[in-house]
Amino acid sequence: MKIALLQYPIEWANPQANVGLLNERLAAIAGQVDIAVVPEMFSTGFCPDRPGLAEEWGKGEVYNALQRMADTYQMAIVGSMMATEKGKLYNRGFMFRPNDTPFHYDKHHLYKSGGEAEFFTPGNNRPIWEFRGVKIRLAICYDLRFPVWLRQDKHNLYDLLICIACWPSIRIQYWDVLLPARGAENHCYAIGVNMVGTDGAQMDYNGHSAAYDTWLHNVASFEDYESATRIVDLSIAKLRHFREVLPQWQEGDEYKLENTTVNA
Repeated sequence: MKIALLQYPIEWANPQANVGLLNERLAAIAGQVDIAVVPEMFSTGFCPDRPGLAEEWGKGEVYNALQRMADTYQMAIVGSMMATEKGKLYNRGFMFRPNDTPFHYDKHHLYKSGGEAEFFTPGNNRPIWEFRGVKIRLAICYDLRFPVWLRQDKHNLYDLLICIACWPSIRIQYWDVLLPARGAENHCYAIGVNMVGTDGAQMDYNGHSAAYDTWLHNVASFEDYESATRIVDLSIAKLRHFREVLPQWQEGDEYKLENTTVNA
């Protein structure tokens, strides 16, 4: 499966401009990839204190534009956006699929220090999406710090963990460690896409997007602050063979998540 990691600056609080930027970047890789991954809250930047920028899920201009791009370029698009549903506001992760209905996941661990928990509602579902034969789990930024939330079990394996983020440079050392750690403990490929630049809240982001293979080699490294697209080709057959040779996943502890409604 070919996956594009799109690391670039986000125009602060400007959905129309960000949709246009994304369209340009997707047009440049049309026909080359199965999935394109963009940073967290790609249409606005991380501004949870501006709920007026959210749109109703399934009806807004950003939603319609994402579906149109997925259909036009025949690729899935993974990211997140501010969305409302039944009167509640979410940091909603998505996978828009060509000629099909989108998957979605609502961020569970809301970042209180950034004001997210004050405005957003946490999601409590842990879906695994299947696209073109690959099972995918999505994490959104702060979720990455919580291994139990992302822990797969013997009965419901996923092949690929994708984490999208607005992870600031002042704490990037944690991102650099946690992303490969989640891949190692879940015996899966791990992809992380972060933004670069300075946002309207004067937070600085230096990127460090990455894709880790079964041996934890970073096969899609970026320079600090680099605005670029990297395409990786991940072999699911190779991953499944790797799991057969090293079947630690079969020896994992059974567990049950409780109290999942708390804002983390």
